[in-house]
Amino acid sequence: MNGTLAAHLYDSHYGWLERWLRRWVSTPADAADFAQDTFVQLLIRKGGVDIGDNPRALLVRIAKARLIDHWRHQEVERIYLEALAAQPEAEAPSPESILLVREALMRIDAMLGAMPERTRTIFLMVRVDGMRHAEIAERLGMAETSVKRHVQRAYLACLSLAAS
Repeated sequence: MNGTLAAHLYDSHYGWLERWLRRWVSTPADAADFAQDTFVQLLIRKGGVDIGDNPRALLVRIAKARLIDHWRHQEVERIYLEALAAQPEAEAPSPESILLVREALMRIDAMLGAMPERTRTIFLMVRVDGMRHAEIAERLGMAETSVKRHVQRAYLACLSLAAS
């Protein structure tokens, strides 16, 4: 996207997008942050951006994705803090440990969020539900080899996360 088009899009739609976002966040400052982040995401997209006939639809799609990521991260953090609060005082981890675990959880959540939906679903069925490949194949109506391929892709994503 060239600078002139980006500036025009920003000038024409920033105010509208910020007002739209106020329905979804708790403060006007949050709405401004999300609107700004939406335009940043638009600018850094690789391979160019097709604005099309309805630029607001594109902006809403990007903003919704940013909101969903934000809410998912908040939920992961909330669950972790609840589990932490339920621990006896003597077992409570240090602030440094809390930070390390929180960062690890956010990285895991981002890795799962980046997986294709079917791969993520199959991976969670194996790792969380303890299902066998044959069970998953039967439940999802797919070949067992396809299930194995999805699991392998998920493990590769896990290894990539561990290596980084």
